[in-house]
Amino acid sequence: MLGEYGWAFVKPIRKLYYNMNITLISVLVALVVGSIEALGLLAGQLNLSGPIWNQVGHLNENFGIVGVVIVLLFIASWSISTIIYKVKRYDEIEVTTAPRPDKAASGVGK
Repeated sequence: MLGEYGWAFVKPIRKLYYNMNITLISVLVALVVGSIEALGLLAGQLNLSGPIWNQVGHLNENFGIVGVVIVLLFIASWSISTIIYKVKRYDEIEVTTAPRPDKAASGVGK
């Protein structure tokens, strides 16, 4: 992660691109983990059974599997994101800041 953070903060466009990617994956992971937990609670409280509910129960009992999938998802996301970043040449985008308005022209201090 330290390497990724260092890479992202070299240029502002990298930071924006990296933050958007990590935020998207984090939201998806949170939704999946929350859904598995909620479905597990629902199945336990209502004594639901069947192939889907058994699978949900198995995931809740062996959350390590979900953890491995999450780590692989982050690695795949970062790899694919890096490839797209390089192919589309986002590194060549020049980021400029808007000029600051002159205090005299804006009437400040009068």
